[in-house]
Amino acid sequence: MKTNVTVAAGNSGGSKLRRRFFVKSTCAAAGAALTYQPFNVNAGTGAAGAPALLGGQKAHSGGWPKWPQWTPETDEAGLLKVIRSGVWSRADVVSEFEKRWAAAMGAKRCLAVVNGTNALITALAQLDVGAGDEVILPPYTFIATPQSILINGAIPVFCDVDPATYQIDPVQLEAKITPRTRAILPVHILGLPADMTAVMAIAKKHNLIVVEDACQAWLAEIGGKKCGTFGNAGCYSFQNSKNMAVGEGGAIVSDDEAFMDRCYSYHNYGNAYGTAVGSVGSGTPMLGTKQRITEYQAAIGLAQLERLPQEAETRHANAEYLKDRIRDIPGIAPYVFSPGVTRAAFHLFPFRYLQDAFGGGLTRADFLKRSRLRACPAPPATRRSTRCPMCGTLFRPRISGACTRRRNWITLPGWRATNVPKMTGSATRWFGCRRTCCWPIGRPWTISRRQSRKSTRTRTNWRKREEP
Repeated sequence: MKTNVTVAAGNSGGSKLRRRFFVKSTCAAAGAALTYQPFNVNAGTGAAGAPALLGGQKAHSGGWPKWPQWTPETDEAGLLKVIRSGVWSRADVVSEFEKRWAAAMGAKRCLAVVNGTNALITALAQLDVGAGDEVILPPYTFIATPQSILINGAIPVFCDVDPATYQIDPVQLEAKITPRTRAILPVHILGLPADMTAVMAIAKKHNLIVVEDACQAWLAEIGGKKCGTFGNAGCYSFQNSKNMAVGEGGAIVSDDEAFMDRCYSYHNYGNAYGTAVGSVGSGTPMLGTKQRITEYQAAIGLAQLERLPQEAETRHANAEYLKDRIRDIPGIAPYVFSPGVTRAAFHLFPFRYLQDAFGGGLTRADFLKRSRLRACPAPPATRRSTRCPMCGTLFRPRISGACTRRRNWITLPGWRATNVPKMTGSATRWFGCRRTCCWPIGRPWTISRRQSRKSTRTRTNWRKREEP
């Protein structure tokens, strides 16, 4: 028997029905993935009316769009040309990709590197962030963000996030600044832009470097300006699960020519490049490593870049539509944009699950379990920082306020397929990635002043901060 889910707004009984239906169908009304065919929002109970949790039919029985997207007819020509040329190491195709990516971001220069992690490492290193320096970042981020700081010998200092926006909280940021603070590393986590207007004002006031972790924020904008172009440098990731997927890859963008010359030199063994480090062919004037991407990676990137602008527009429109559809359900609190955001990338769609509004009996874990059984590819339970081996070694098992609050956060998977129409009516669909890949990180151990003088960027001695 079908259930009528249309309830008049403002009716208290209606609120209970909408909440009960949301729990019962979870992802049915809010959507399956971005597939081509709409589905029946009332199809979540089997012939006998049993919920999926008890063996009934799922709300959506079709397949899910695959990621990454690849269209042989349009995408393979450039890749096959590279493969057949025999020129596979960095050459003209990589340079073309860098030129196109810089133009797409609105930056003067771009350098393609092996991944987003090394983009962060390179940017910090060439902005002279090193041993004894402190870098402020949010605790809600992928583990690569603090690792990039530690690898350069600096100290990560965590600043809490605004639970509504999921981004670093500018109100608390200034209080984290000390005489040792060298840089701020805002993370546009989930593809939602951080409040860069406030971050840049604080950085200017205290003469700090800003490196943006835009590894999940391709084409996201604040006032029409792309994330990654506000600070001294912006870093991106093209890993296989990302909206802009190459398999593995990353990029740095900046308007600082001398800085980009140093980055190029660093990614090519430290060999001379540009006026900042000497003429090409004059030897190896600086420490470097090898981070060059291949020609065939760049060819894949160029194919993916053709689709990215339209995909970004569709993702943003679908996210706002889904948010509008679920925002009035008691117990569901969707994201709030930081000031000035004109477009988000929506690598993930976040909302907070407020257990008390559901009577207190349905835990977050049960909510996710029911979501998965209803055919919504909901992410697994959040991975805690204390279960991360690196955090257990380098960081105190102490969770900040933001990490504590995150226990009720849920990030809905959103498929990257965007060659589909915008969401309408009952065919509201999920969009984004298969699972959440972010977890909170505790407070770091600190390096002593004596040790900082003896340390190098390749080996740092640590001592545990005493409990207060």
